[in-house]
Amino acid sequence: MACALSSAFSHRVSLSRRCWILNFKPFGTNSGLYSSGTGDRIFFGGRSRGLKLPRGLLNYSAVCNGNKFAEGPGLVHFMPKEATSIADSGISDPHCDLLPSSDAASRGRIYHETYGCQMNVNDMEIVLSIMKNSGYTEVVEVPESAEIIFINTCAIRDNAEQRVWQRLNYFWFLKRHWKSNVATGRSESIHPPKVVVLGCMAERLKEKILDADKMVDVVCGPDAYRDLPRLLAEVDAGQKGINTLLSLEETYADVNPVRIAKNSVSAFVSIMRGCNNMCSFCIVPFTRGRERSRPVESIMREVAELSKEGVKEVTLLGQNVNSYNDTSSLEGVESGINWKYSDGFSGMCKVKNMGTRFADLLDRLAAGFPEMRFRFTSPHPKEFPDELLFVMRDRYNVCKSIHLPAQSGSSAVLERMRRGYTREAYYDLVQKIRTIIPDMGISSDFICGFCGETEEDHRETLSLVRSVGYDMAYMFAYSMRDKTHAHRNYADDVPEGIKQRRLAELIEAFRESTAPCYDSKIGSTQLVLVEGQNKRAPDTELIGKSDRGHRVSFVNLPVPDRRNDRIKRKPEVGDYVEVEISRSTRASLHGKPLAITKLASFHAPIYDQSVASASKA
Repeated sequence: MACALSSAFSHRVSLSRRCWILNFKPFGTNSGLYSSGTGDRIFFGGRSRGLKLPRGLLNYSAVCNGNKFAEGPGLVHFMPKEATSIADSGISDPHCDLLPSSDAASRGRIYHETYGCQMNVNDMEIVLSIMKNSGYTEVVEVPESAEIIFINTCAIRDNAEQRVWQRLNYFWFLKRHWKSNVATGRSESIHPPKVVVLGCMAERLKEKILDADKMVDVVCGPDAYRDLPRLLAEVDAGQKGINTLLSLEETYADVNPVRIAKNSVSAFVSIMRGCNNMCSFCIVPFTRGRERSRPVESIMREVAELSKEGVKEVTLLGQNVNSYNDTSSLEGVESGINWKYSDGFSGMCKVKNMGTRFADLLDRLAAGFPEMRFRFTSPHPKEFPDELLFVMRDRYNVCKSIHLPAQSGSSAVLERMRRGYTREAYYDLVQKIRTIIPDMGISSDFICGFCGETEEDHRETLSLVRSVGYDMAYMFAYSMRDKTHAHRNYADDVPEGIKQRRLAELIEAFRESTAPCYDSKIGSTQLVLVEGQNKRAPDTELIGKSDRGHRVSFVNLPVPDRRNDRIKRKPEVGDYVEVEISRSTRASLHGKPLAITKLASFHAPIYDQSVASASKA
């Protein structure tokens, strides 16, 4: 399961307070996505806030310290035990209040937090759209001002769940002390907040609901977000709001997401949901269900809208994005006839030779939007057929960056993980990719301390990292998840101390091997999509991403605008800028701007030569 562990977003690795931190740039001015060394990404819907307690609420820590959750609760512990019947509530129809209200404030202000992968962030945008269409139009930046608190959860690793439990305890505290908080000005909510648990952790509640005096009002799984207005109405009627049913069809194709990162020049578009891979370490197939793909036309429409809004880069999302297969019409039947797994790879499911496959979709998008860049995450190595690699090579606006999750460098460990390939097959695929696209940037995921991993297995992983030379990597200590194949069949027998030591060694090996990837760009000219000011020098420098996914900063000086008779001006957010690279660090490139240009114009000479070479061959 590739997407379960990470998204292919390049960022630097640093050591902070004995934790490995993957630092992510903020998504917009007042919100941010960050990642800890255990891979737990936290997205706050308002201004960036850590998990520290607000001033004036320090007594909350006394509620959490030494409580009965020492061994880790399930979300069942936060559900109310008793519910008033519809008859007792005086409401005859719990579904009566589902239509949008003319008084938006009366329907409640929303606060949201998201934990986990980029798919969860995209899901929250879908939730906000559904709520907006039902009259919930106001989003606030702090939970103290909200009547409805959404917490979108991640179940991939234990650390993510622990963080969610901490936040649920805090929201429970807000609810219990709502009146006193209003009286003292710490809360602006009209009534005690309803707390709504979304996402992968919600699935754990499908058979367990009740416990006394807890604070979760609604539990809603990833495939049931359309049901949220009804679930909230049921809570108002004194009922329990729960729906964690998984779907074989739901893709939210007709929902226009409410973008959380306002005015951003990049966006994420979900093209499929679920996963069929059943890797032994991964719980995602159990929390998000089986694979299903959005129709091509709905994706094209969403990207067209983003283009009108000024978006210049789209990342296509899926738990296993390159297994995309739209069978909603007969249009693409012939295109998938020769689709097969990468050489040396196998899968849990038989390949369906019908429908519009990922290479076809990527080709259509690249052709339809020539001034927009396209990336995708998170793929599985088994589904990189030649057709997909040729599209990436031949379309200049498909970024030359691939996320290729390895998980381990040991064939024995890979077999226990049920990844469907050996170390040798994986390395051969890397070589094949770099033969077809020599300047391809490659990132990966690795798990340290999986069940039965020996020191020799660990050394093989270190050697793979050094041999490949990754641009980026996401590295985690293994966390056993219940319901998985590993939980049923293996022992989590690598001590935590050894896991952490191996993780530190792996990160050091990555740091050593990635330096040449960045150093090789010194003296080259990179096309950079400007995303904003460099936070380290906001008054003088801009920052953006190169085609290969490297972070590039440069001094904001007037340069010729080749789109407008070479008039000189300073680059702005959303511009494509040619940057000559003068130096590198372990995580970024630095240079001087040469000119503002168009995506097609920059790549035209390169691709004219490559087409000529291909025709001669």
